[in-house]
Amino acid sequence: MSNSENSEKIIEIDSFSETKASESARPRKGIYLLPNLLTTGALFGGFYAVLSSFSGNYQMAAIAIFVAMVFDGLDGRVARMTNTQSDFGVQYDSLSDMVSFGIAPAIVVYGWGMTSLGKVGIAAAFVYASCAALRLARFNVQSGINSGKFFIGLPSPAAAALIAGFVWSAQSLQPSFLLSSFSAFLIALAGLLMVSNFKYPSFKQIDLRGKVPFVVILSIVMSFVVITIDPPRILFILALGFALYSPAKFVWSKFYP
Repeated sequence: MSNSENSEKIIEIDSFSETKASESARPRKGIYLLPNLLTTGALFGGFYAVLSSFSGNYQMAAIAIFVAMVFDGLDGRVARMTNTQSDFGVQYDSLSDMVSFGIAPAIVVYGWGMTSLGKVGIAAAFVYASCAALRLARFNVQSGINSGKFFIGLPSPAAAALIAGFVWSAQSLQPSFLLSSFSAFLIALAGLLMVSNFKYPSFKQIDLRGKVPFVVILSIVMSFVVITIDPPRILFILALGFALYSPAKFVWSKFYP
């Protein structure tokens, strides 16, 4: 075989390899877009919650926040499963969380039941929003330090679930002074828990691609069944239980070391 024939075959192999490489690279760009599209869905959920509260539809506003939580829970998992994490995705997710779980819950609960409190209501809502910003900033700074098994401070989606679940549960009631005062207390408490040093369990390390015990699958199915009985109140109770878990554990350890 002549040298010219060998060189032609080498060129053909190289061109074939380049073509296959470019073809394999194209789907990766599409996969890279997927987690950011999910983040955009979470952002839209928070945006829609604000718009719904402006029109007085607080039930839809609360539901939109929970929908944003679903998208927010998916974007990170999709990015990890497809190995498409990026600095851009981290920052975009943080900004989306600020809108959906920082600004939106504060506006929704203030519009629903705290306008009658005047400056106190504004202050309570701002405490929550500012604590959410501080929580997200601290998370971004410490993301490379924490082991991933726990969160330092109440995660902003959990805090938003607490507020949205409360508003959804009580949206049909006429806010009295007592109910408005409780709303201000609850949102301020949620904000302070976000910037606390309490450790909350993280579920990010659960491997959805691996084998899981049957009990885990059964528990997930039963959880969905229980939630469907009375979604607003069950979700509120679950969020409240998660928010109080670490403080209660801390107090328990002081009395029963």
